[in-house]
Amino acid sequence: MKLLSKFLSILFFFTIAVSLFSCESNFKEIQNFNKVSFFPASEVENMRGQYIDSGRVKAILVSPKMLDYSNVKYPFTEFPVGIHLTIYDKDKNKNTVIADYAIRYTKTDLIDLQGNVVITTHDGKKLVSDQLYYDQKNEWFFTEGKYRASTDSENFTRGIGIDFDSKMSKVKATNSYAESVKNNE
Repeated sequence: MKLLSKFLSILFFFTIAVSLFSCESNFKEIQNFNKVSFFPASEVENMRGQYIDSGRVKAILVSPKMLDYSNVKYPFTEFPVGIHLTIYDKDKNKNTVIADYAIRYTKTDLIDLQGNVVITTHDGKKLVSDQLYYDQKNEWFFTEGKYRASTDSENFTRGIGIDFDSKMSKVKATNSYAESVKNNE
């Protein structure tokens, strides 16, 4: 009787072990089935786009590569190799935005700029950051990362966390300090 009981116990554990291994295989298949893999609806190489309003060029966007994911639940446009954006104001003044990477979320109109982000205005203002967000609806830039802003070639402000309007006229900076090139010589 003890031998039969031992044999049934071993058989029971063997059956459970086999079941577990087969479940693991099915579980991996189910995981792979549920993975979302998506591809861009379109891909553009060496793109140059213009935004024209009332017969005037308002902006020119240049990028080596653009991926359009308008075919997914939360659509977005990705610029994996960076952007160079030139914006012209109502007085035809030229302002630029450069970044190593950019992504625009269609539903929220939020743009995430990453890597060597540089904004230069026509009047010499400049902002440099590793990452910067732009809220298109409110025309507002912001970051919680490090930044360096200057109004001329000799004076600048460094800090962590800044937000400002698209004209760089309303600025709110946190954890910042000012420096002068003359003081550092």
